[in-house]
Amino acid sequence: MTTKDTSTSEPMHVLLVGNNPIELSAVLKKLQDVRGFKIVTEIAFDVKSIMERLIRFNPNFILIDDNLGKTELKETINTLSSNAKTKDIPITVLKNSNYHESLTANSILDFLLKKNLSSDAIYNTLKNSLRFKRTQLYLYQVYQKRKDFILKLSHG
Repeated sequence: MTTKDTSTSEPMHVLLVGNNPIELSAVLKKLQDVRGFKIVTEIAFDVKSIMERLIRFNPNFILIDDNLGKTELKETINTLSSNAKTKDIPITVLKNSNYHESLTANSILDFLLKKNLSSDAIYNTLKNSLRFKRTQLYLYQVYQKRKDFILKLSHG
């Protein structure tokens, strides 16, 4: 059996948010088993501890357990989506069931079912979020170039 080295040069800094220590430790174990990324993890239990972690930790990926409860989950997502440090970071929600509720869908990049959670599923989500982030950056750069070009034409 051969393995490919798919590791990226920059580590993934994952903020894991939830209120059930047993489930969080299971997710943390799966994060540690992810191959292809060096992963640095911080755990937060609520909005207050998220803000405390953000003082010294710069996540580039956020996993939130939906066991927080509907109100706390929405508050957490709204806080992360409006915070300058985290507003552009991909958020994935770990769900107990496939039942779809309308959360702040614009802020959530992906959903993973906890029942079938594996290190491969987390790897794919991390890989897709990096791709998404790169695409966003590319589109922003193209937009900026085109905007400047159009402004030059209109003033030229």
